[in-house]
Amino acid sequence: MFTLTGGTIGGGKFESLVIAEAQAAIQKRKPLLKTYPLREGESDSFGAICGGEVTVFIEPQITGESLYLIGAGHCAHAIAKLAAECGLFVTVVDDRGDLLADLPPAVTGISEAAPADFVASRSWRNDEALVMVSRNHEIDCEALAAAVEQSEAGYVGMIGSRRKVLDVFDRLRKRGVSEEKLSRVYAPLGLDIGADSPAEIAVSCVAEILAVLRGRTAKHMQISSAAGKLS
Repeated sequence: MFTLTGGTIGGGKFESLVIAEAQAAIQKRKPLLKTYPLREGESDSFGAICGGEVTVFIEPQITGESLYLIGAGHCAHAIAKLAAECGLFVTVVDDRGDLLADLPPAVTGISEAAPADFVASRSWRNDEALVMVSRNHEIDCEALAAAVEQSEAGYVGMIGSRRKVLDVFDRLRKRGVSEEKLSRVYAPLGLDIGADSPAEIAVSCVAEILAVLRGRTAKHMQISSAAGKLS
């Protein structure tokens, strides 16, 4: 699992144990109250000899629908902004820190990991969307290669022309990726609204993500005149 930490609770073995417990609590989505003995002779002693004990309360931040964007270019910025305004928890992964600095305040930026490594390191949930919108198809291809192995993600999409998508799919097939796994990828991503600008692409993409995560059809809600009138 890819982890970002801040501050310290003493370092050493104790801190590493707490981090591991925190990671487990995030996955289980449950709080945890645990006491660690700081002395030898206890059944759950971890080698500390300073004496006493310490109790830690771990309360994971339970997020709702989330979007993870690989890439921080113009389209990614537009998608991140709209998705955050729609209430999604948004994270952008890119190695260009200057672009991450310009993200909206509600969006989290991560630059410490290669995109493919980030994708492979997480345990994905069915209320999370993962979208590849990086600056080149090589990055998207490697990230998608990791993503297709993560069957629990609720949505996996990749931006690009029909030519790019077919090229990336061919590369993954040669690596042994099955058609069943590729069939779960929304690529090119988005609903067909004739999107051209980054803002329009964002509307197309976010609408599709919300529909998929929520199990909706994304069909028109227009009422036919043949439906009759309210009495």
